Amino acid sequence: MRWTHSVPIDAPADVVWELVTDVEAWPGYFTTVRSVRRLDEGPLRVGSSARIEQPGQPPAVWTVARLDPGREFSWGTARRGLRMTGTHRVVPEGPGCRNELELAAEGPLAWLVALAARYVLRTENAGFRAEALRRVAA
Repeated sequence: MRWTHSVPIDAPADVVWELVTDVEAWPGYFTTVRSVRRLDEGPLRVGSSARIEQPGQPPAVWTVARLDPGREFSWGTARRGLRMTGTHRVVPEGPGCRNELELAAEGPLAWLVALAARYVLRTENAGFRAEALRRVAA
């Protein structure tokens, strides 16, 4: 199963990319993430991991599998009966950009993700958009 959500943002792509990759700051942008703790230091890179706590879910460690700096990263997590991959894309469009979020779930428990996936993606994109616009206006 796969879900996507895309939103235009009237902010430069580099501003949005900074928000998307500063994963420890995410709890300040939206309520779908309670805490994020990086398990390594430095810029996000292939192999980077973070422990994420979300409402209604056990904590999970997400590990970056693919990274195209300034444009896209994908990371994943697995637990019994469920494997998830999240992809974050920042696509330049004129003076602004489009932020694209994708969540894929596989395994016998993937149907559980379907219950919240659309809400989570919309909420997170709204948070990225609001924070990017706040930074541009500052």
